[in-house]
Amino acid sequence: MGKKGVLLVNLGTPDSPEVKDVRKYLDQFLMDERVIDINAFKRTLLVKSIIVPFRSPKTSKLYKEIWDENGSPLLYYSKIQAALVQEKLGDEYHVELAMRYQNPSIQSALDKMKAGLVESIKVIPLFPQYASASTGSVIQSVMEIVSKWTTIPSVSFVNSFHDNELMLEVFAENARKYQPETYDHVLFSFHGLPERQLLKCDHTGNYCLKKDNCCDTLNDTNKFCYSAQGHDTARLLAEKLNVSKENYTVCFQSRLGKEPWVQPYTTDVLKKLAAEGKKRLLVFSPAFVADCLETLYEITVEYHEEFKALGGEHVQLVESLNDHPKFIDALVELAVS
Repeated sequence: MGKKGVLLVNLGTPDSPEVKDVRKYLDQFLMDERVIDINAFKRTLLVKSIIVPFRSPKTSKLYKEIWDENGSPLLYYSKIQAALVQEKLGDEYHVELAMRYQNPSIQSALDKMKAGLVESIKVIPLFPQYASASTGSVIQSVMEIVSKWTTIPSVSFVNSFHDNELMLEVFAENARKYQPETYDHVLFSFHGLPERQLLKCDHTGNYCLKKDNCCDTLNDTNKFCYSAQGHDTARLLAEKLNVSKENYTVCFQSRLGKEPWVQPYTTDVLKKLAAEGKKRLLVFSPAFVADCLETLYEITVEYHEEFKALGGEHVQLVESLNDHPKFIDALVELAVS
């Protein structure tokens, strides 16, 4: 019998922090119809004429702040994750790592599996909460590539793992060393999305953003909603850490453009907490399984400095899952389930 394929896919990273490579990365990323889900002509005009030319030099500077001797932290930890999963699964499995944007590409990873004559492929998008712009994009890309093969093996996907017990325990372990009870407030800061993308996930058309706190409880209507899954992740983590509902806030970072994105925005929450006299904040970013630009710079540097300027004292990031053994066990469980 052939080997069973396991494809781990993360979002992506530039090949280097130089402007030319950042430009290539942003162009591929933002031209994805699921990321900027507007008319193709408008998307092309917006991305190629405005966003990429203006953002590339600025984003390049940010990547240079987090790039180290291992290169991109996201790629570095993703490679370790894939290697450790392969080691755990053994010779009966063929594990490959891919990035949705840039390298290693999904095409190259699938080509290796095809050449390896795998009998099946389990695709694990490395995004705990489902979003069309992340998990959905990975699934679409894999299906488009494999659909062109003459012989198509059994292919299955992990839709989300926002409530995975081992994943939650790693975040909780990482937080306990900072003694959460000594902080004034806890933030669960997720990557943002335009509100329109949440609305598209509501197939009833009469639930999402139609009533207050529609994301607070996961149910049959919002079970594929990124925000609702995020709120559920936060609730489960808060329970593990004995953090009361009054002492934590779910918020969303990395807004792009002026249209409404999922709220509350992390920057607005920082202002509110500073105005209330809060001084020390403990911040999780549970949408990421490896530390990256959004955690190592946006939270650790930008939000820390912003909060201090508002009168606060400290913003402490809870590091991501990275190469924690329990997260590797979680990935192995997802691979074989």
